[in-house]
Amino acid sequence: MEKEKKLTEKALLVGFYAHGTDKPTCSEHLEELKQLAQTYGISETTAIPCFLKTIHAATYMGSGKLEELSDYVKSNDYDLVIIDEEISPAQQRNLEKAFQKPVMERSEIILAVFAQRAQTREAKLQIELAQAKYQLPRLKRLWTHLSRQKGGAVNQKGEGEKQLEIDRRLLEKLIQKLERELKVVQRQRMTQRAKRLKKGIPTFAIIGYTNAGKSTLLKALTEAKVLVEDKLFATLDTTTKKFTLPNNQKILLVDTVGFIRKLPHTLIAAFKSTLEESLYADILLHVIDVSNPMAIEQAKATEEVLKELKAGKKPMVTLLNKVDQCENRTVMNRFRLQYNNTVEISALKQDGFERLFKQMMDSLKQLTKTLTLLIPQKDFRFFSDILRDGVVLEQEYQDNDIFVRASCPYDLASRLQKFEVEI
Repeated sequence: MEKEKKLTEKALLVGFYAHGTDKPTCSEHLEELKQLAQTYGISETTAIPCFLKTIHAATYMGSGKLEELSDYVKSNDYDLVIIDEEISPAQQRNLEKAFQKPVMERSEIILAVFAQRAQTREAKLQIELAQAKYQLPRLKRLWTHLSRQKGGAVNQKGEGEKQLEIDRRLLEKLIQKLERELKVVQRQRMTQRAKRLKKGIPTFAIIGYTNAGKSTLLKALTEAKVLVEDKLFATLDTTTKKFTLPNNQKILLVDTVGFIRKLPHTLIAAFKSTLEESLYADILLHVIDVSNPMAIEQAKATEEVLKELKAGKKPMVTLLNKVDQCENRTVMNRFRLQYNNTVEISALKQDGFERLFKQMMDSLKQLTKTLTLLIPQKDFRFFSDILRDGVVLEQEYQDNDIFVRASCPYDLASRLQKFEVEI
């Protein structure tokens, strides 16, 4: 996927819409693509929304529009064309021939940005694997400069075909190697997660669209040394920090990678272990940038990824972030009607945190945990707490102790942790 040289000077961004009413949405999508391009390192961009009634198999767009855009690219000396859609390898090759310039699609730009921002070994392995899988069906266009298959003996192949087969085998071996290495790293993550779950500390996963303010929230709550930047995908690596709520309940806050519209499936697969922090969390904190014109669509995109991870039914607190910058109160009202447990905050200014803490504590009260306990006689007062606030599933008196299996609220479970036994 990497180009022969990194072209970062001037790019034309092209998006498509099928109905006149969809043009504003297309323009907003192109604005997001512009931010992705700037994060990637492209200094100058021009966005063009194009009407497209029918998708053409060979070049995605019709010949008239393609000729018009080709002339525009040539006359304005663009270095690169970026299509705000997923296009096939064949369409990409045909567009490059028409434009006489490199063509990237939305998924390719996202992968490139991820490759730049990855810091940990796991994130780097995940990105390299996603890039290799993306590259595999596109190998042919990397070798168009080599000679084509020539006539002659049966099965005789030209230099280009030989090189293509060699390169495909190398890439397939690389994919297998990366998958093996990633499994080792993921086992380590699972071990860490198992230890965390065994401690019984409730976990809140901070999720949301990229650049919604997740890292800003984590930093404001815990003074964590995480990168906070006004860029898409400023941070890719999961950060876990301890935090104590006002009622002295200890919790863990996990900052996850940001979601984005049309997240490439290769990335969902590659980042599954990181995104699964959402699946194993007790409660999700869904951060939404309500000042963004695309806030509603971004929230839906996040929900789609959660459904794909089978985490769509997790308990959730919805944080309407950047309320100080939101001028459209109708959007705020719509979110409050659509989502339960909404809290208006400004993570940057640390406004609304008291309401946030109350909602987090209320959400924890609704959670229960099943414990197996052996409580000494001198601590029978804790058994009274179980009878009052929990549900006793099984009990048996053993000499001076009482064996109990019970379902308890999380705040009680944390106090009973010292009596927990394995069976």
